[in-house]
Amino acid sequence: MLSVIDEPRLPSLHPDDLNDEQRDVYEAIVGGPRPANVFSFVDEEGRLLGPFNAMLYSPAVGDPLQELGAALRFRTSFTAREREIATLVVAAQSRSEYEWYAHERAGRRAGLTEDELTALRTGGDPVLADARERIVHETARALAADGDLSAPMYAEATASLGRTAVVELVTLVGYYSALALQLRVFRVGVPDGEPPTF
Repeated sequence: MLSVIDEPRLPSLHPDDLNDEQRDVYEAIVGGPRPANVFSFVDEEGRLLGPFNAMLYSPAVGDPLQELGAALRFRTSFTAREREIATLVVAAQSRSEYEWYAHERAGRRAGLTEDELTALRTGGDPVLADARERIVHETARALAADGDLSAPMYAEATASLGRTAVVELVTLVGYYSALALQLRVFRVGVPDGEPPTF
């Protein structure tokens, strides 16, 4: 968790100051499917918020990273609820305030209830009526906590979700874990006026 005295370690890059490679990454982020989000990822001057600003500092890494994020958010076999359950598990496990801030809103839009969100935030077991959602939750929690799946958990996940979805889920947990690490190291907090979540 970030302290209130932590200052961001990477200055926010203004769109007018970007080089060509940075501009390409910026345009891919703001011109892709993300603008329909329920939270803003640009400030009033067009600077990128959250994990996206760091992507501009190394376009060779930032562009594939943002593309992976777009693929995981918009082109997997998961429902919106399943995807947000897994993402929120990672946010809670890593205590990533920005990830929670962003994906709590996306989770609400996907239909997660306040009770489900509270259980996910506190590391509890949300009451999920859908069996597939329960497997997504249990698998994501094991991956986020242990970085691995036991043989029985792997067998259950592949039997319930299929191998393709398990590959997508492992990748999703790894991606959001990497973003949580970047957000922590670069001291990226939630937007001004938003209360801390943990």
